[in-house]
Amino acid sequence: MTSSCCGPSATPPADIDIDDLAALCKAIGHPARLQLLRHLIRHGDCYFGSLADVLPLAASTISKHVSILKDAGLIEGSSDVQRVCYCVRPDRLAQLKAMVGAL
Repeated sequence: MTSSCCGPSATPPADIDIDDLAALCKAIGHPARLQLLRHLIRHGDCYFGSLADVLPLAASTISKHVSILKDAGLIEGSSDVQRVCYCVRPDRLAQLKAMVGAL
């Protein structure tokens, strides 16, 4: 007699864009990017500070991580003459949460 703890799920997962989810997971798949994203979430609408001050990494490394988050649509940046404003895109973050929840 065999016993299985893995039975069919009660509700099948909703259809999700697997490629989009994979891209988002890749974007947040590095600890530095997760820390940057959390920092921006905690600072609300727009963060005008230097993200290079958030982590003990070279400014060029921070810039690369920011670019990956921006390419995934999780954050956006706008600049004026003296500074850059970084913001989390709540709609994209909600998509990520929904897709992970649908797994």
